[in-house]
Amino acid sequence: MKVLNDTRTAFARELGPELRRPVGLLFTMLLPLLFLALFAPLLPDTRSPGGETGTPWQWFVPGVLVLLALSATSGAGAYLLNEMTSGSFEHMLVTPLNRAAMLVGRVLKEVVILLTQAMLVLALLLPTDFPIHPLGALAGLALLTIFGIGTGALSFALALHCRKQQTLFYGVQQAIFFPLLLLSGVLLPITETSAPTWLYALSRINPAAYVVDAERALFANKFGETGVLYGTFAATTIAVLGVIAGIRGMRNASA
Repeated sequence: MKVLNDTRTAFARELGPELRRPVGLLFTMLLPLLFLALFAPLLPDTRSPGGETGTPWQWFVPGVLVLLALSATSGAGAYLLNEMTSGSFEHMLVTPLNRAAMLVGRVLKEVVILLTQAMLVLALLLPTDFPIHPLGALAGLALLTIFGIGTGALSFALALHCRKQQTLFYGVQQAIFFPLLLLSGVLLPITETSAPTWLYALSRINPAAYVVDAERALFANKFGETGVLYGTFAATTIAVLGVIAGIRGMRNASA
């Protein structure tokens, strides 16, 4: 019960400032919205290499949600770095709050914001011909939650590791973010027939690519595709590794 109470306390502490400045929610949505507004008009010309069926939106939007998860949660550690600089993080460390609960509360805050942003994106697409299947959309958002937990926790773990070299955090974060994004197939199909062999091979070792494939299948209401299984496994693996690394980093942190 103490861990649950401490998690709730940490979650409320982290979410409060975000509720007082809702503009920040829109700011982190800027990149996905730009892709929807400026890249989506080119979709009819870019769908043919993958041989996808359905509307162009059906292929593009699930990938944009994964892009939203990457852009919103991979930089979550920056807020922790700011707290380290100001000294408020050290004040938290000397409290009786459970260290694991501190990490889980922070991650849950990132997930709540991510889901709010994802639902806002889906709401903006209601006037379009993007088909929303209720069960598929719920499953897709659940998978997005698991993926967001992993990337958010890994971001916090990286911030804790780079506590004494904060500029290193931003270098590593950007060096990981862009390859994950570009090799995930969010913007263009990456298949054996449409991409060079070396590029396709790199995409196959990118866990985000499997999550994108799973999201597309789920939002199309195709639960039986093998891509759903692979994407769920990839997202769950990232979540487990991220939470373990984050909790370990939080427990090793010193005031």
